[in-house]
Amino acid sequence: MKTPRDVSGENLAKALRQLGSAVTRQTGSHLRITTQEHGEHHEVIPNHSPIKIGTLRSILRDVAAHHETSVPELLQKLGL
Repeated sequence: MKTPRDVSGENLAKALRQLGSAVTRQTGSHLRITTQEHGEHHEVIPNHSPIKIGTLRSILRDVAAHHETSVPELLQKLGL
């Protein structure tokens, strides 16, 4: 599955709520999300529109690894 090119930070944070993540704080234009599922995991998301593709891939890779799934399966779950 191809990585979407038009995902904003806010939309990504909303999509990750499906996996139990919540925005725990915001510093400037960056959101910090935290999940307690499968152990505690933090991720920083730039609140830009759109997120640069390399940054988005890195975030998706980290989240997929934490949830023990692949990036294409993660994208399908999130509906991105």
